[in-house]
Amino acid sequence: MNKNNPILVTGAHRSGTTWVGRMLASNPQTAYISEPLNVLHRRGVYRAEVDRWYTYITEENESKYLPAFQELLGFRYHLLAEMFSLRSQKDLLRLGRDLAVFTKGRLLKQRPLLKDPFAVFSAPWFAQKMNCQVVITIRHPGGFASSLKRLDWPFDFNDLLKQPMLMRDHLEKDRADMENMRADDIVGQSALLWRMIYRSVHATRSLFPDFKIVRHEDLSLDPAAGYKSLYESLGLTFDDKVRDTIINSSSSENPAELSKKKVHSVKLDSRANMDNWKKRLTAAEIVRIRKMTEDVSHLFYSDNEW
Repeated sequence: MNKNNPILVTGAHRSGTTWVGRMLASNPQTAYISEPLNVLHRRGVYRAEVDRWYTYITEENESKYLPAFQELLGFRYHLLAEMFSLRSQKDLLRLGRDLAVFTKGRLLKQRPLLKDPFAVFSAPWFAQKMNCQVVITIRHPGGFASSLKRLDWPFDFNDLLKQPMLMRDHLEKDRADMENMRADDIVGQSALLWRMIYRSVHATRSLFPDFKIVRHEDLSLDPAAGYKSLYESLGLTFDDKVRDTIINSSSSENPAELSKKKVHSVKLDSRANMDNWKKRLTAAEIVRIRKMTEDVSHLFYSDNEW
């Protein structure tokens, strides 16, 4: 794998993709670009329409997405498209930020680093078509469900059910579970979504042995060592400045839990945050999550981690 290849950091949302992406972007070799496959993405960054959360891209439908990704990875910023989409002062500030990232990335020949949880089902396409080195984050199903419960973030499975190729290739066996899931059952939705995503991730392991699959909990326990290993596997330079940034992001002096107003912050007491889900979820919820995910979770987590 060429050390100049783009990097994709993906995995379920609320699984540490922002933390991992930001920490990998601590090195000036990379240019951090956030969530082009978010349905609310900035048009200056990525000009194509994205209609569904967790959009599935393959050779069958790539014509809709490929040209825009080629432009993105070439650091071509669409200033006019972004200007027409501005709605607030915050949008204007984002324009300035993104334009600076793209300009610097192009001038310094940085490696594009895409942080996008919604690309997880499409990771093979990014590896094969975009030559991306892929990092996939995993968070314990209890921690994932707990985070979505705390934030009151439901998931509408119609975004998956209405993608025929995704259903055909990965999720048809889950159709009934998705169709029968209650709209107000965030814990159940989280467990089902986790199971489907990481069953797909596991299936890619043998086909794509170069994918780096990292557990959020392992990085939280020893961030410096964990990130040093990840840096080396990606051909990035891990120096003292990078180490200090990572240690500062995970220090015990940081809050043990993020404010709901700062859900994408990367400054957190990583060790203290690991077991918050055991306090936030009820015993019955933990049993339910384990039962719903056990056919996949045992591939990544042992019994004593419940």
